[in-house]
Amino acid sequence: MDKKSGFRAVTKFLIASPFKIRPVADLIRRKPYSEAISLLEAMPHRGARLIRKTVKSAASNALSGNKRLDEDMLYVRDVLIDEGPRMKRVWFRARGRADMLLKRMCHITVVVDETSRAAGSR
Repeated sequence: MDKKSGFRAVTKFLIASPFKIRPVADLIRRKPYSEAISLLEAMPHRGARLIRKTVKSAASNALSGNKRLDEDMLYVRDVLIDEGPRMKRVWFRARGRADMLLKRMCHITVVVDETSRAAGSR
């Protein structure tokens, strides 16, 4: 992922397992912005709601910039789901024992770009 081009949005420290969110992210990668949003709104997964917020934020960054882009010109160039820190909780078990319960966190990074640049890079 080239950090210089495209418009980014990052959401950090979400209490959701990255293993559950990555399949949702794979469905919208390289799709037009409007199609990605409609896909995410139709999905029942919790991860779809979290990714949708980040995609809308990245699109807002693109639309409010100096270039005056239109929503129809945007596409989702890249979606990264990285693993964050784990919260450790005590899980009490039978006969006075205890286990560690790991609450996994993730970081979502979304990059949107113009379609005119996308046609040249494919």
